[in-house]
Amino acid sequence: MEKKPMTKDRLAAFMDAVLAIIMTILVLELPKPDPMTLDGVLQLKDTYICYALSFFWLGTMWVNLHNEWHQIQVITKKVVWLGIVLLFVTSWIPYSMSVVAEHPGNKLAMLLYGMSVLLVTFANLWLSFALYQCHVDIAECNSHRHAWLMRIKYIPDIAIKLIGMVLTATVFPSAMFFAVLAAMVWILIPIEKIYHYKEKPENNHG
Repeated sequence: MEKKPMTKDRLAAFMDAVLAIIMTILVLELPKPDPMTLDGVLQLKDTYICYALSFFWLGTMWVNLHNEWHQIQVITKKVVWLGIVLLFVTSWIPYSMSVVAEHPGNKLAMLLYGMSVLLVTFANLWLSFALYQCHVDIAECNSHRHAWLMRIKYIPDIAIKLIGMVLTATVFPSAMFFAVLAAMVWILIPIEKIYHYKEKPENNHG
């Protein structure tokens, strides 16, 4: 009996479910204020910031994955395993956040969190390239457009996070929080609309 290939919808549903679980675990890792006073709550401010950033950053990643998968009709084994790799590194986010919660303001704890974020970014980039190669109309795809979008989307994203890591390791332990926030804002910018606007003068000139 011939083995059926993994369908896009089945893999997407699995990844959605695991991401939802990971995002739920984030809140379970939050420590309780001790003592239960205003000062006790304020002492956990770094943990609350880390939770909020992690939740919305993962949510942004999920939205981008949905947008990338929308054009895909078939997937390969490579995409399946890269999806598993992405989920694996993403599952480290709650753990690294719990380390930050236990050691607020600790430089090494923040670097561990930053490394987890970078690993997710690189895994996401790798999966994005694999998804592009799965496009059913690959011959009709604009490879120049895809290369431009990948450069303008991921290079600044990675650069922002690397700068955050350097600042965290040298002068400002909480710099990674600002780096994740800045990277999230950058990813939310509608890059494809900018590309279409960039192409218009060239098309009109032709």
